Amino acid sequence: MKLIVMSDSHSDQETIQAIRNRETGADAFFHCGDSELAVDADILQGMEIVQGNCDWNAAFPESVVAEVDTQKVLMVHGHQHGVKQSLMQLKYAAEQVNANIVLFGHSHLYGAELQDGVLYVNPGSTLLPRGGRVATYAVIEQEDSLKVTFRSPDTGEAVEKVIFTTN
Repeated sequence: MKLIVMSDSHSDQETIQAIRNRETGADAFFHCGDSELAVDADILQGMEIVQGNCDWNAAFPESVVAEVDTQKVLMVHGHQHGVKQSLMQLKYAAEQVNANIVLFGHSHLYGAELQDGVLYVNPGSTLLPRGGRVATYAVIEQEDSLKVTFRSPDTGEAVEKVIFTTN
């Protein structure tokens, strides 16, 4: 399984296209909101996407639940789940839909953690990173372990890798 996750691209279609061109062989593409693009934008076709707090005139769903391979994925933007304070509200949302993977954005800070068998991933921002970090998107892969690689949207080079053993 290979998932490509991006967020907070704020109208930057060129970067979205570069990521899509680079990440061939992905099982699914996800955008965690604040694309600031129209729902029918060509660049978003075939991509799961949610409404962010800066997507004022769009009609994206507030959340998406998708099944990819053996994983159930919940995606939200995060602004309605208090993600800048804690993951508690996301944990409750994941339990409600029995999600194995939770994707969210909003804070523009990349990170991944495994809590009670659920993987939480914030891909960061492809355009406006915060906290002194670089712009990123995430690649989630599962084989024997669950691996999250945060990559530079400009070069595709790994910024950081996190590997979780799922035994």
